[in-house]
Amino acid sequence: MGISVRDVVPFTQARARLSELADEARAGAEKIITKNGESYVALIDADRLDYYHRLERERVHLLLIEDARRGVADMLAGRTVEAGGAIARLQRRRAARSPAAKSRDKPVPGRG
Repeated sequence: MGISVRDVVPFTQARARLSELADEARAGAEKIITKNGESYVALIDADRLDYYHRLERERVHLLLIEDARRGVADMLAGRTVEAGGAIARLQRRRAARSPAAKSRDKPVPGRG
């Protein structure tokens, strides 16, 4: 469903017409409420919002399944490393780049 010009409502007008806009949203319209000429909030039917949330959860689950599939493929292809060693390498790399490590290497003016 597309958004038409009728579905974009300034905040002040939305306040005055809230009941009417809510009825329209309940009937399937989606309203964009603007404030200072910018999109501010959307008014949609609660069932549609629930549907959008279910779609988002399903998308997240599909992404997790894809990540798991790639992980299994990496394992089968031998593209894995032991977790402890990988974490130790990351910690060493972070320590080498940290500001504290860099400041320890700089000479202090007036000393030396």
